[in-house]
Amino acid sequence: MSIDMEFTSANPSVVRSVKQRDLLNAWLRALDKGRALPLLADYSPERIADELVDMMGYEVEGEGADARFLITQEGSRLTATYGSEHVDPARRTNRYLDDAIGPQRYARVIPSYRACLAHRRPTYSISMVQDADGKDVSYERLLLPFGTADKVEQIVGSFKAISIEGGFKVNNLMGIKSLATPVSVVRAVIDHDFVPIAALHHASDDVIEVG
Repeated sequence: MSIDMEFTSANPSVVRSVKQRDLLNAWLRALDKGRALPLLADYSPERIADELVDMMGYEVEGEGADARFLITQEGSRLTATYGSEHVDPARRTNRYLDDAIGPQRYARVIPSYRACLAHRRPTYSISMVQDADGKDVSYERLLLPFGTADKVEQIVGSFKAISIEGGFKVNNLMGIKSLATPVSVVRAVIDHDFVPIAALHHASDDVIEVG
């Protein structure tokens, strides 16, 4: 079923990464059937400490097209991925996403965030990009909405870079100086068949070379 011109409706099986599937299943467990959204306080994935390097946290300010996303947590590996090592660590949070990544990159990613707000459901996207050595890398983004009543107030994001070609360089992978503009291959809103599914093994999840 088509949601709009950019996103399709999907069930949890669309998520490839075993670790992101675990995060999604934890979101599903936190979702009370009597509520439109889970509370962030009820979200408790297993082994979350191991995943924080690849995760972001945001407070949502405003609504619809005017909404902005205040960064409350930024994973250390994502700092390298977006070429932001020059930013003082103390200044990597409490700044807005659009200011942090700039207008060009923000224009590429904002549809996923707006779809997450509009549908109040997780969004999942895959973009293909090349590392500094020309290796093809799949960049997979999972955004999970939280809030009270029917308004998204926080978003938790998981970002995975995976390559079937083995080890790759994560530095500036999605930054301005990356070899090529990322090409979107999957854009989905996970909005049906909300039943936690046993995670499938994804052998290439751990293949990342920071350099």
